[in-house]
Amino acid sequence: MGINRSTLQSWMRDRSLVDKYLGTDLCPRCTPVSSPPEPLDAYSYLLGLYLGDGCLTPAGDPRKGVWRLRVMCSDTWPGLIELCAGAMAAIRPDHKVSRVPSTGCTEVHGNWKHWPCLFPQHGPGKKHDRTIALEPWQQAIVEKHTKEFVRGLVHSDGSRVLNRIKRKLPGDGEQYYEYPRYHFTNVSTDIIRLFTEALDRLEIPWKVHTKKRGKSYKDTYVVSVSQREAVARMDSFVGPKY
Repeated sequence: MGINRSTLQSWMRDRSLVDKYLGTDLCPRCTPVSSPPEPLDAYSYLLGLYLGDGCLTPAGDPRKGVWRLRVMCSDTWPGLIELCAGAMAAIRPDHKVSRVPSTGCTEVHGNWKHWPCLFPQHGPGKKHDRTIALEPWQQAIVEKHTKEFVRGLVHSDGSRVLNRIKRKLPGDGEQYYEYPRYHFTNVSTDIIRLFTEALDRLEIPWKVHTKKRGKSYKDTYVVSVSQREAVARMDSFVGPKY
């Protein structure tokens, strides 16, 4: 490769010199011996956000091959905006993460040539109109960091709500009681499957039902977690949005 032996020796002592010599735009998936993106927990969380509310678009001149990872975050939950920006910055610590305000939401984005390498689910059209499946290396990360993956999905397309139930009492009386539950809503059956498989790995029981939306719309699928022990388990690593 034309690299001096003494240079290789110095790289072994100080890894930061590699970036100085070769640049900092190295992709872990494009190297001769590919590796998963680090840190794994941040990537698993960011993958969940991407599958829910994220997309990849060309940044600037398409001929330059730079892509923009965009995640739309509701302004109602400023804490989630910071979590998203933090996960993106952890994956690319030497790249800028920007926040662009819009009506009712904030776009968190970062530019990089290799985002499609880290998110091979990218493709033309809407996610629910094409197959969404994890690559083997992504599956390995999700299985190791399942809680972070579930958290990212819930933070994008999920919610923690109070379900209010009315019961009739003897006579004309009525009684109301409330209990918390989690909802995850998506149009893609593939993304619903990834979410429920993750819940199964965590041994969290769930139910799914379908919202019919008419002939011109795709059906929407809602996964609910409502059992008391299951909600408590979700609270331990997801919790309400903030």
